[in-house]
Amino acid sequence: MSTPVAVIGAGPYGLSTAAHLRARGLPVRVFGQPMASWRTQMPAGMLLKSTPAASSIDAPQTGHSLADFCAATGEGPYASDWDILPIEVFVRYGQWVQQRLVPGLEQVKVVSVDRRDDGFELKLDSGEQVGARAVIVATGLSGLAHLPPELAAAIPDGPSATGPVSHSAQHHDLSALAGRQVVVIGAGQSALESAVLLAEAGAASVRVVARGPAAVGFGTPPDRQPRLRPPSPFGNAWSLYALTYHAGAFRRLPVPARRYLVRRVLGPLGAWWLRDRFAGRVQVTQGRRIVRATVRDGRPVLALRGADGQGGELVADHVLAATGYRMDLAALDFLGQGLRTGIVTRAGGPLLDAGFGSSVPGLYFTGLPAAASFGPVMRFVCGTEFASPRLARAVARAYG
Repeated sequence: MSTPVAVIGAGPYGLSTAAHLRARGLPVRVFGQPMASWRTQMPAGMLLKSTPAASSIDAPQTGHSLADFCAATGEGPYASDWDILPIEVFVRYGQWVQQRLVPGLEQVKVVSVDRRDDGFELKLDSGEQVGARAVIVATGLSGLAHLPPELAAAIPDGPSATGPVSHSAQHHDLSALAGRQVVVIGAGQSALESAVLLAEAGAASVRVVARGPAAVGFGTPPDRQPRLRPPSPFGNAWSLYALTYHAGAFRRLPVPARRYLVRRVLGPLGAWWLRDRFAGRVQVTQGRRIVRATVRDGRPVLALRGADGQGGELVADHVLAATGYRMDLAALDFLGQGLRTGIVTRAGGPLLDAGFGSSVPGLYFTGLPAAASFGPVMRFVCGTEFASPRLARAVARAYG
C-alpha cells in the first residue's frame, strides 16, 4: 500500500503537520503514539514553563487552541500569563486535538525508512511495509536525551531509572526515589523542577549541581517584564521577538551564530513560579563541573572541580542527569544508514530549506531537529505556528 505522505510522530509537531497536510487535501498516514514523550518521558506533576498563550498546537482550522479545549471540556481556564498549565492537562489537550484532527492515527512504530526508486519504504512493527513519496520526521525528543560523557563513562550499560545514574527522560514517577539521596545535574527548568518534585515526593535529600558560578536562576514574573520591549511567548525582549516571529531569517545566519543561539537563547533558567518551591527544599552546588564519575558499592561518586581549581567529591544514592536533549542523526536509527549518510548537517542538525526539506529529496524534519535551521523556537510547542503551515505548503507544491 502506498501513500503520498507519511508523518512519523504524534506529538504536537506531528499532529499539527498532519492536520495542515490533510487540510490541503493530501493523503497522509500518521504513525506513533499520541503525545508519547509528554506522557512517558516527563514526570507526573510537572507544570509547563510555557504560558497558556504559547501552548496551543497550531491547526489550519479555528477551534483547536488550548482555550478552545478548555471551553469544550471545562478544564481550566488556562488563559493568562499567571495561569500555570499542568502537564496532564496539556497531554489531554494534545489527545483532544488528535481525536478531532488526526482521527486515523496509526499507533504503530516505524522500524525503518529506506529509499526506493519512487520515494521511500517504511517498515512497521506490525509487519506492514508502506510506500511513501515524502516522509516527515516529527519524532520529538525520542532518542535524543543527552548524557555528559563524564557520567556516561561510569555506566557502560547506559543510564537507567533503577540504576545509579539516570536521565530525566527515564522518569515518569519520581516517588520511586523517595527516601534516597539524589544529586540532580543541570540548571534548566527540567533540572530545577525535577529537584523540587523529588523533594516533594520524599527524597531524603536533593542537591543540584551546576557548572556556572551563578547558574541556578529563575525567570521574571509577568508583572515585572520590561514594558518597552516587544512581547513574545517567552517574555518581553527584542531577541526573543525576532527569534519567534522571524524564524525564517535564522537560516541566513552564519553557522557558528546559529549553533550558539540554539544552545544559549532560552537556555537554562527556572520558571518564575518555581522559586518559592525550590528555596529551602533543594541544596545547590554551583561553579563546579564533573571531572570524573564512578560507581562505588552501587552508589555514584562525583569528582567535582571549579574554575578556581578547588574540587571535592559528592556521594549519593542516585544521580539524575537533567542535561537536556541534543540532535543526533545516529540516534534516529529508524532512518536507514544509506539515508542518514545523504543528509547534510549544519550547526548541529539537518540542513533544511525554507520548506523544512532536507538534502534528501522528499525527507522533511520538524520540531527539535529543525532548530539548527530555524532557531530555538522549534524546541517549543508555539513553534508549530511557524513550522506546520510552511512545511505543508512545501509538500503540497511538490507532491500534491
